[in-house]
Amino acid sequence: MSFFSSPLDSPSLRLTWLAGLSKKMLGAGSKNELLDLIDDALSVPEPGGDPAVLEGLASLYRGQVDHVGSVFDQVDRVGRKGLPEVWVGDTSVLASDVVKAAGRSVNRMSEAFQGCATVLLTLADAIGAAQRKDEQGRGQLLEQKKTLGGKDGFFDDLHENDEEEWDRKNAAHFGSFAVDLMHAAVADAQEATRVAARDLNKWAAEARAGKMETSELTAVDKVMLADTGVAGADAELNEILTAGDLERASARMDLLSLDDETAMERMLAKSDSPQERAYLMKALAAGHSVAEIETFQNKIHGKDPAWLRRHLTPVVTASDSMDDEGLAPDGSNNNKDYVTFDGQRWVQGGDGSEGTCVASSTVTSRAMVDPLYALDLTGGPDGQQDDPDAFRQRLVAEQHRLHTAGDGGENWGGMGPEGQERINDTTVGSATGTDYERQDLNSAADRRAVLTEVEKSVARGRPVPVDVSGKEGAHAMTIIAQEGDMLQVYNPWGSTTWVSEDDFINGHMGKASNSDLPNAYSVYLPR
Repeated sequence: MSFFSSPLDSPSLRLTWLAGLSKKMLGAGSKNELLDLIDDALSVPEPGGDPAVLEGLASLYRGQVDHVGSVFDQVDRVGRKGLPEVWVGDTSVLASDVVKAAGRSVNRMSEAFQGCATVLLTLADAIGAAQRKDEQGRGQLLEQKKTLGGKDGFFDDLHENDEEEWDRKNAAHFGSFAVDLMHAAVADAQEATRVAARDLNKWAAEARAGKMETSELTAVDKVMLADTGVAGADAELNEILTAGDLERASARMDLLSLDDETAMERMLAKSDSPQERAYLMKALAAGHSVAEIETFQNKIHGKDPAWLRRHLTPVVTASDSMDDEGLAPDGSNNNKDYVTFDGQRWVQGGDGSEGTCVASSTVTSRAMVDPLYALDLTGGPDGQQDDPDAFRQRLVAEQHRLHTAGDGGENWGGMGPEGQERINDTTVGSATGTDYERQDLNSAADRRAVLTEVEKSVARGRPVPVDVSGKEGAHAMTIIAQEGDMLQVYNPWGSTTWVSEDDFINGHMGKASNSDLPNAYSVYLPR
């Protein structure tokens, strides 16, 4: 067994290998060298995948849409009959609310099946086109190989007449073009596969109620918890419980003692709103004990959903936040939303003046995944405060604490990668059950290759720190969500905005900060 990587082991390595062969062909100094290069190119495997199998899978998914539609019609008929105001489930929710949530869940299921079918059909078309392009390139190479004939012997190779030189250079030109076709085929298949993986991961994360496998809650409770969004916002962009939250809460519910399980169900039943219930489960997902959650409920119980949103959800995504409104003079997006509590931004140093971008990003990330932590900052020790000045003092103090824990620089400036990884592990990873690992991004190819993992992480509710650099030094931000080919970025200058995958790959991250900081040079991935 060889312990060395073959140039054919992965699409990325094949791309590098084929690009090198294309250049070498143009510089080949002999017929024999050119024939060897042609054989090297022909040894590269064609783009994998069976379009027919993919089309068959797409047909299966599409066939489920009609079945789901029938279920939706039944749920809709129940919803329109005027249900009595009865309580159902272990957590005491209204039957009418459950039916509405079930309808939305079934509708999303239909969208998911249809979406998956479209993804697979698109992938099948792309793989088929890439394989045809590859076949065209191979045919060209075989034609040039036939034109050149067999290899020259030792003495034949010592001299090349004008006609032989013409044939060699002509074959090298067409051979290089053929290898370029094969290179494009690999690149096309690789990108189509990446996009398909991104979209399928997103649809998988959208299968929300199914993430709660615990037997300690009824199906009714699971549907309601998965359906609940923050008050007054687009629910699908602002679900309180992410896919990862639902899984962790489910797993931790199953590990509770009988007394703790009973106490947890009692708290859920006591809650005054679906949002209160969802935040209690989010607290469980963040690793808090039942005793801590009881104290938390005493602070939030009876609060209206708008109060809960303000104190417990730092980032709320507006439905028009992805609209393209052009660029400001500093190169940042005009369309950005400020992250505030009672008018005070979640911003580094309280006013943007300090260089605590790493610590500040980490504080906001933890507040997004842990409502107890968020309430400590917004509501103070008793959880009841609504004072922006007091919030600012607590926010800056916490930023300074993490900056010190990460061995940040003096005068609240700069932090090294080891400190950044450490405070993300202890602060965010401790709530999401993951460790963070730095991945350097030295090229556009590196950034493209890491996107699938980045997008899978944020689809599950795990923020991904991203470091950017440029003429003005470096800056730390966080990727917090993904929709289609767009990434939502939190900037600790106190705002969120959306950038495209192309922006991330090709050095246009200044849209999330300013034009002096265009290049993403590292990310920290939850493992």
